[in-house]
Amino acid sequence: MKDALPTSLIEVQKLRVGMFVHLDVGWMAHPFPLSSFKISSADQIATIRGLGKARVRWSPDKSDPDAAAETVVVAEAAEAANAPAMGSGIGVPVETPQAAEARRHREALAAARSRLTLCERQFAEATKACRQATEAALTRPDEARTTAEALSRAFVDKMVGDQEMCIRLLTEAAGDKASHHAVNVAVISLLMGRTFGLSQDEMMDVGVGALMHDIGKLELPERVRHREEHFTVAETQFYQEHVAHGVTIARKMGLQPGATLVIAQHHEHADGSGFPLKLNSDRMTTAARIVSLVNRYDNMCNPHVPSRALTPHEALSLLFAQGKNRYDTAILGAFIRMMGVYPPGSTVQLTDDRYALVMSVNSTRPLKPTVLVHDPRTPRDDALLLNLEADSRLGIRRSLKPQALPPDAIAYLSPRPRVSYFFEPNVTTEDPVA
Repeated sequence: MKDALPTSLIEVQKLRVGMFVHLDVGWMAHPFPLSSFKISSADQIATIRGLGKARVRWSPDKSDPDAAAETVVVAEAAEAANAPAMGSGIGVPVETPQAAEARRHREALAAARSRLTLCERQFAEATKACRQATEAALTRPDEARTTAEALSRAFVDKMVGDQEMCIRLLTEAAGDKASHHAVNVAVISLLMGRTFGLSQDEMMDVGVGALMHDIGKLELPERVRHREEHFTVAETQFYQEHVAHGVTIARKMGLQPGATLVIAQHHEHADGSGFPLKLNSDRMTTAARIVSLVNRYDNMCNPHVPSRALTPHEALSLLFAQGKNRYDTAILGAFIRMMGVYPPGSTVQLTDDRYALVMSVNSTRPLKPTVLVHDPRTPRDDALLLNLEADSRLGIRRSLKPQALPPDAIAYLSPRPRVSYFFEPNVTTEDPVA
């Protein structure tokens, strides 16, 4: 795998244009769209030096030849020192095809785990920031606005450029459900905004509005913060008032009008069946139409009562079947194309009858996701991550509820009780192991 190239530490004062560096700090702790990139200007070097780190990692193999040639690579020197001496009589082992395949598999798994760990760390930082903004909204509204806008800006900055994005399923993460929901809705809504080519300001409205869309629930008693079928008319009306409370809080926070409209309209529907104003699609903003759909999808996958959860595939199918009038048709179609027929978190059966868990999709080419495959012969920690896009022989036959899988497959695949998503640049590879 090309992702497993060696890295070395270098003092920040020795950085030069053309070096490929890795910033091992929280993703919100630097202004760059990605944490690993090739330095292209002196300004970037100055920014890196301003982060307060004495040394950073860099990849000589990914750097421009001139930049790499000017620096002594400690890792290469150590490797040369440990290599067998010429004429020592000790032969250099020749790697067999089977050993090479096993090595590539180990490297692929290590790279995949590293990417997952990074996504989970970023998701944890994002949910922490979202919780801080929510907790400050009533008593420190200016601070809450600053935090929400900084988090949204960090999301938007990470999505700039022409690189394809991958939507990744996370393992069960710590933190409160409200923050998980808000970050899920924000991430997916922003990826949707990206597909529609929204401007930077519009993306910020989507991000801040999605993060704060349920802020009005702070004014409700806990028992009516989540709509239930047994609610009386009075309780339903009480619940619906969280939208008006949210608009009031948003104005106190000083949010931009576009973000405030997302909060005001996130329960409206294209056919006028939503609340509180029964607006139709023509009277809703594009940002609000996106957030309204994504909010519903996440609530279907992660309801307040876990036993009512739908699989991501079921939720998408239900939205398609029942939501053609309720949601903007262009936005619903784009959402289904972006998430794929089998979104991350779906449990599936492959065309060779093996069971698998969908782990990630390329948001621009989602029909062939990366799946975690159940194989009793392989230890769970070494489980095969199969990139179906690179393997034309395999596909997905059908989606299954987790409880429909054999017990050993359930234990192996460990379907998530809550579906949490994050994003990362897509890793281009022809290797079926992703």
